[in-house]
Amino acid sequence: MTARPQAKPFLARLNDLRSGALTPRILLEECLANIEAREGEVKVFTAMNIEGARQAADASTARWKAGRPLSRIDGMPVGVKDVIETRDMPTGMGSPLFTGWLSQRDSASVRALREAGAVITGKTVTTEFAASEPGPTRNPWDIERTPGGSSSGSAAGVAAGFFSTALGTQVIGSILRPASYCGVTGYKPTFGAINRGGSHDYMSQSAQGVLAASLADAWQVMREIGDRTGGDPGHGGLQGPSGAPPVQRPATLAFLETAGWADASDAAKHAMFEARRQIERAGIKVIDRNTSAQAAEAERAIASALPVSYRLNTWESRWPLNTYRDRDESKLSAAMLKRARDGEAMSLQEYREALAEREHARRIYARLADVAGACISLSAAGCAPVGLRSTGNAAFVVTGSMLGAPSISIPVLAEQELPLGMQVLGFHDGDADIFAIAAALMEILPAAQARRA
Repeated sequence: MTARPQAKPFLARLNDLRSGALTPRILLEECLANIEAREGEVKVFTAMNIEGARQAADASTARWKAGRPLSRIDGMPVGVKDVIETRDMPTGMGSPLFTGWLSQRDSASVRALREAGAVITGKTVTTEFAASEPGPTRNPWDIERTPGGSSSGSAAGVAAGFFSTALGTQVIGSILRPASYCGVTGYKPTFGAINRGGSHDYMSQSAQGVLAASLADAWQVMREIGDRTGGDPGHGGLQGPSGAPPVQRPATLAFLETAGWADASDAAKHAMFEARRQIERAGIKVIDRNTSAQAAEAERAIASALPVSYRLNTWESRWPLNTYRDRDESKLSAAMLKRARDGEAMSLQEYREALAEREHARRIYARLADVAGACISLSAAGCAPVGLRSTGNAAFVVTGSMLGAPSISIPVLAEQELPLGMQVLGFHDGDADIFAIAAALMEILPAAQARRA
């Protein structure tokens, strides 16, 4: 076990920024000191622009001193997953094929962050093309364990105090699972709510989201991006208030086991059951497949979320993997070469059938909104597994990806004194609702956080 991580929420320090007791430059230097101390073992970054970050922090310091910050995240240190383009650092996508590749433009989200005054500190490790082949990042809680993936560096960097938040992407479980393993907040918005322009996560379940030191930080970063970029073309963008939604206890929550329950450790199941008891003692009704017909129907509809998602991703990866293979297949992993072959072996009819199965699940799940404010489940089958050759089991968090629904992992559970997240899964465009509910759950379930403080 290594030293305790040092994640610090940015918005909790706004009063100090306003008073001048803290400046963005001081905050950045705190992060750089953490990086100096631990980057060698945690391995979060693929590239950094320290000079550019210091210049941005100094400009932000001047704005705060003059009382004219550009936004509530002006001066916030932010990491960027290395599938998301930045004008000043390469975008390698976790592949030797793109080592040193510089697009010379910012993605929509990075451009928005700069307009809001955020300080871009560096590019964070991703798995190969944000899929399954791991990168070198290690878990800050225990460097012999995986940080999860594919947003590996983003989650580990927040947990280690390298930045306050970091951009991530998710098509299977790439935000919520590493958030669970690293003990931070992970947020995947409603599909299409955040513009993915300049981000190499083009598949039909992909969403750009955030790993953060707090719920408030997560919401504010996504809100500032959404206000400046809107959503994906054809989508209305992130809906909700300009600041973090206020705490709100729902009348009813639905507990979903999901297909991941069979893989969950006994300790993880016990932690979830104990959390459920605490939630019910707080006056919130919790229904499940045994007490609600709608919940049972939803459980059946999402049972195949992982295989359906894999089939969709396989077909949708035919391009560009075929062009990458033609370029130099020796630089692709065995897993990526297999995906390319499997995609070419699929028929369009098979893809259409997977789309139909996904649409059916979405229709069934939407009915659950009639009886529950949101759903809760585990974010992972247990704490981060030992070893770095796998990023872990995504069976719990793939549900939100397949459904296109907003989901959050909050660090309120624990196993072996290591982080374990609880997933809060919402309904289409109900992003603000799940933030309000997640905030309520963090008030009800403080015990695991206290044990890890």
